[in-house]
Amino acid sequence: MTQNEQLHEQLKAIKTQLRLSMNGAVSQSMREKGLVYRLNFGVELPRIKEMAAGYEKNHSLAQALWKEDIRECKILAALLQPAESFLPEIADIWVEDIRNIEIAELTSMNLFQHLPYAPAKSFHWMADEREYVQVCGFLTAARLLMKRGDMNERAANELLDQAVCAFLSGSYHVRNAAMSALRRFMQHSEEHAFAVCRRVESMKDSTNEAEQLLYRLVSDEVEQVGTI
Repeated sequence: MTQNEQLHEQLKAIKTQLRLSMNGAVSQSMREKGLVYRLNFGVELPRIKEMAAGYEKNHSLAQALWKEDIRECKILAALLQPAESFLPEIADIWVEDIRNIEIAELTSMNLFQHLPYAPAKSFHWMADEREYVQVCGFLTAARLLMKRGDMNERAANELLDQAVCAFLSGSYHVRNAAMSALRRFMQHSEEHAFAVCRRVESMKDSTNEAEQLLYRLVSDEVEQVGTI
């Protein structure tokens, strides 16, 4: 059997497994919440992870799965893609193909945060004007901050600039992703928390609704982590 034939058989087997695990109620619920896919079997995440565990990480299979415009295939693709063969230009192609928050969150968690070039790429994506490219940038940065919060002063200032700007002018999902990165940044150290507080202190009495909201969220985070 050739490599192409083997890949075709694997894809066929995966789609069969997905059909056998499909859940119409979950799929309908997702549609009602705005998570629209061309095809969504409604398979729950634990089952998708269980399916992924039955396969070794495989670049060709992951790439083929990602090209399928099917929710579960895209989730499996991120779980099965080896980080070492996922070149930066492929990462850009994938991120440009992301159309909703579920795939943005799961791909950032299962793949993007593990890439050797993730720190630089997350900043590159944050500065993009496209909604889900930005979202993936901030979500990946938040994941990296959870693992290791250290960054030099220049990177820290850039993160703050990008996150505050995105929060004030971005869409709902961009705003949430930017705040997620800010929270992880603040949780790393008192110094980081203080830097964020300094950045938003002038917004306390702002007439701008977004600035007021950012100030309140930062204040709430400071109270929660008990810093400053």
